[in-house]
Amino acid sequence: MATGYLEILRARHALRLLTGTLVGRLPNATAAIALVLFVRASGGTYSLAGALAAVYGVANAVGQPVLGRLVDLYGQPRVQLPAAVLAALSMTVFAFAGTDPLPLAYAAVAASGLCAPPLEGGLRALWPSVLRGEEQVHSAYAMDAVAQEVMFTVGPLLVTVCAAVWDARAALMVLNVLGVLGALSVVVSPPSRAWRSAPREAHWLGALRSPGLLVLLGAFLFVGMALGSITVASVSYADGHGGDAVYGWLMAGLGLGALVGGSVYGARQWAGAPERRLRVLVALLAVCYLPLMLMPGAVAMVLLSVVSGVFLAPCIACAFILVDRHAPRGTVTEAFSWLVTTFTVGASVGTGLAGPVVQAGGTVWGFAVPGAAGVVSLLVLLATGRVLAAPVRGAVVAASSENDPNRAVEPRFSSTDRA
Repeated sequence: MATGYLEILRARHALRLLTGTLVGRLPNATAAIALVLFVRASGGTYSLAGALAAVYGVANAVGQPVLGRLVDLYGQPRVQLPAAVLAALSMTVFAFAGTDPLPLAYAAVAASGLCAPPLEGGLRALWPSVLRGEEQVHSAYAMDAVAQEVMFTVGPLLVTVCAAVWDARAALMVLNVLGVLGALSVVVSPPSRAWRSAPREAHWLGALRSPGLLVLLGAFLFVGMALGSITVASVSYADGHGGDAVYGWLMAGLGLGALVGGSVYGARQWAGAPERRLRVLVALLAVCYLPLMLMPGAVAMVLLSVVSGVFLAPCIACAFILVDRHAPRGTVTEAFSWLVTTFTVGASVGTGLAGPVVQAGGTVWGFAVPGAAGVVSLLVLLATGRVLAAPVRGAVVAASSENDPNRAVEPRFSSTDRA
């Protein structure tokens, strides 16, 4: 396992691109907790903190595919770095102006979320130009999913440490400075500067004109709902089994499971169609959510949370492969950004849905929501199997990269553009 990932990281520019992307995404990944800490330190209410975090999330969900389309049209450096700077400046305005006046606070937070650069989609568009062969790209997608779990674990810790050592305003500033530096590291790299999207057909729907991509987005809306609902149900469980410490362990267990599952999944090559494999992985994901309804003691519950997270990263990594296959020519960054947006929206819907369910039926029914959402996601994939398995229209055999001295003509992914 380690050998395969080390081979990928030894590829020229790979470690730099992965690290720069993760660092550049820190402000986005930690925005919710950073906003809550800052608002509370400023004397604001939890309601205000939640409202500002929601505004950021909605703006980010809108901005990612829009900026992704701009990246496909104009290249990464011309979009990613200005977006990162604008996002950081907007959050800086919020950090110094605070929550008074309130309209300015909402506007600054919304602008920061809207301008957050689509580094995640951009990285996946770059992998085929950096790595050798389809197998390495697929492993890189899995490694990418694993790295996200690490980021979502380390990021909140970094926020709390900065807030404790300095203050909440300093935490916001440090995160956004890091975000700009991470984006800068990516866009000045040779692969990012050389990358160009394939010629695209002008269409107002962009990536969304692909039926296969729409199927994936529909399925992953419910996967996101499952993940979002677990966080709320876990809070309810922890309230009766040890409080915040138990909740922290449950979330850590979920991340650990995804980390282990993604690492193992990406360490080998898988035979068969990825469409069929995704259905199996989503089915296993749904099945592993169901034991949470047993609600045993805290230690056993943490172990169940580890199990429930095992198939999350493999599902995401497999979805990356299918997004790449179904993205119309010239829309790969936008297509990956749509997946990020859909997953985020699904998680928000799951969070909002689980609260009333827990309130009405208790914690056990809160843990039923992720299992049900997983089943619905599977049903979407089963009902639309022919659409997802249909060959991508307009697939081409592209000329090789200028880095290929032999100028050999070979089949390419949709994201392997002339570099």
